[in-house]
Amino acid sequence: MDPTWKLLSRRPGSAGYLPIETQTFQLPDGSESDWDVYGRDASVGVLALTAAREVVLVRQFRPGPGVLLDELPGGYVEDGEAVLVAAARELREETGYAGELELAGASWLSASSRTRRFAVVARDAHIVGPPSPEPGEFCEVRTCSLAAFRRHLRGGALTDVDLGYLALDHLGLLGAG
Repeated sequence: MDPTWKLLSRRPGSAGYLPIETQTFQLPDGSESDWDVYGRDASVGVLALTAAREVVLVRQFRPGPGVLLDELPGGYVEDGEAVLVAAARELREETGYAGELELAGASWLSASSRTRRFAVVARDAHIVGPPSPEPGEFCEVRTCSLAAFRRHLRGGALTDVDLGYLALDHLGLLGAG
């Protein structure tokens, strides 16, 4: 933490499943300011690429924007769970696919979030069984070409654009067909 910002107090809270904590800081000029910090510690998004070079996505309703979005499979990393283990679990649960997993990069969710978001690539993704989503999770599995996925990323109609770009960059596929 930046030593010029001094954490004075923390007040826990919640907004449904999302933990929120109000943190009071003493700022470099001596004034105090409250910041609402939200989220869990880590989440993961998986770019699953099949042998036919199709990207596996899940169509899900997203309450924030209030629409169905075609997203990378993923979710929260459970306490004590390794990122690649969480990636394999989420990919399998939401899509029924598995593949050779590699960590592709990470980003922060936002300036007010503690959530570190990890991008994982699943090479040679293939179906290993039916999806088994968690209760309350409704996912429709979809696939698209790499070109269509890049257009989808540029269009911004998903909540994990950054993870998609990190994964494509890791694979050397940002501009490839």
